[in-house]
Amino acid sequence: MQTTIAIPTRSKRKFVSENLVIDSWKKIKSLFDNLVEREISSVTDLEKWMLDRSELEAVLEEDMAWRYIKMNIDTTDKKLGERFSFWIKEIAPKTAPYSHKLNLKLVESPFLKDLEREKYSIYLRSVNKKIEIFHEENIPLFTTMEQKQQEYGAISAKMSIEVNGEKLTMQKAAQLLKSTDRVKREEVYNKISTRRLQDEKALDDLFDELIALRQQIAKNAGFDNYRDYMFAAMGRFDYTPKDCFNFHDAIAQEIVPIINSFEQKRKDKLGYTSYKPWDTAVDVDGLAPLKPFEGGTQLTDLSVECFNRLRPYFGECLSTMKAMKHLDLESKNGKAPGGFMYPLYEIGVPFIYMNAVGSQRDLVTMVHEGGHAVHSFLSRDLAMTEFKSTPSEVAELASMAMELLSMDHWDVFYKNADDLKRAKLEQLEKALETLPWVASIDKFQHWIYTTEHTAQQRKEKWLAISAELGNQILDWEGNEKAHANLWQKQLHLYEVPFYYIEYGMAQLGAIAMWRSYKQLGEQGLDNYMDALKLGYTKTIGEIYETAGIKFDFSASYVKELADFIKEELSKLD
Repeated sequence: MQTTIAIPTRSKRKFVSENLVIDSWKKIKSLFDNLVEREISSVTDLEKWMLDRSELEAVLEEDMAWRYIKMNIDTTDKKLGERFSFWIKEIAPKTAPYSHKLNLKLVESPFLKDLEREKYSIYLRSVNKKIEIFHEENIPLFTTMEQKQQEYGAISAKMSIEVNGEKLTMQKAAQLLKSTDRVKREEVYNKISTRRLQDEKALDDLFDELIALRQQIAKNAGFDNYRDYMFAAMGRFDYTPKDCFNFHDAIAQEIVPIINSFEQKRKDKLGYTSYKPWDTAVDVDGLAPLKPFEGGTQLTDLSVECFNRLRPYFGECLSTMKAMKHLDLESKNGKAPGGFMYPLYEIGVPFIYMNAVGSQRDLVTMVHEGGHAVHSFLSRDLAMTEFKSTPSEVAELASMAMELLSMDHWDVFYKNADDLKRAKLEQLEKALETLPWVASIDKFQHWIYTTEHTAQQRKEKWLAISAELGNQILDWEGNEKAHANLWQKQLHLYEVPFYYIEYGMAQLGAIAMWRSYKQLGEQGLDNYMDALKLGYTKTIGEIYETAGIKFDFSASYVKELADFIKEELSKLD
């Protein structure tokens, strides 16, 4: 195991001052003015201008990233919240018109035609789309929307329940739903759902405000609805809403029956006449919840070992982050919920944020975010910031594939062979179980932004989608209200709208990637790394092809991959 870590340093800046402190717009305005006004007399000048712009973008994005990370770590610290709010209110709105001017300057340059076509084609495609959707009226609306989105995290962070006199975060409380004591599980579940329902109206009202803002943004930009606007804004060049509908149908047809069979088997093993929402996490054999680690330090060290075994380079990535204190993993009161990897484009060493409580789910989250981190390391030397900013369909391939690729080395977390087998079985089942939930959230989003509706109609629609794509073995009698509001748990709906279908597409890619690794061994890992090194310099289809897999979500392909997972499950059963 590596003991000495070479700490990366950021490259020496060539355009932005080395000691820039962003505490006012004035300090960076001159940099934008320089780029707007600079004379470009050759293709060499143009490329230098593009690199200077990229450097400025990296500096700004990294500064904003740290404000966001620190605010999430401690939502009770008003100063941290104010620092992020300053960025959203004072910096972001002023950069937006400049970004538009710079995009126009780029596409109108007579030297554009002399740029290396293959190198810049994907980037220029995105620039042209940004020009198309830009509308100055939207700048203050973006600011308001960003501020509103923060409210979701603040509301969620305040949620806690008391069990046996102990105040628990919702993440820690959820662990108790794995208890073998059914009475205790029901009690905890009811406490959790009651606490969530306390904020039902606040979350409904917040969502209504967000929908209104988003629809206005879309209309200002000349779109019929926010769904169509977001397909353009997210650069979805490689698939359409119709492809998403086909994905929903494929999941309903091929995956939901498999999940129903899993759940029916669970119900039968448990011997319950009625299978309730508090029964879905308990071990069917009455075993205690899996406990792969104790605390954030052990999670880090075991993850490093796991990644080292798979490929030493992967372990080095995590070790570097540990050495640089780019990990904050444990659940704490006042810490915003969720987990993420945040890219830091200037230093090129990302940050992993989690709310770990010692569960199997935490293990999966860690290797998932670790996959994102490896992706960040592999693309850190690409010439431009935009080259490193991959679409989610690729980003999530990196992370979801790592969940499966790392499985052969989970014995570092589980010394007991039976526990290891349980963990693998759970992971493979979840690889399929993820898909209906993803399809549900995505289908819900399409409807939300293309249909006028009330908060009540929204709940009714969610229940209709759930009947088609949800767990059809569960008995929700007595918990109907919790069922109708289940979607409120999904952070993405509030904070990153339309970012969710990517998990489904990437899950299919991840299964295919794992199948390839099992067939090709080290060559499969080489293909994985080669794909991630591309960043966003090729189309999604080309990146998947480099990985040795298909970008495909047809019913036939879904069935093919589902059959492979079923085969692997049968080997463990």
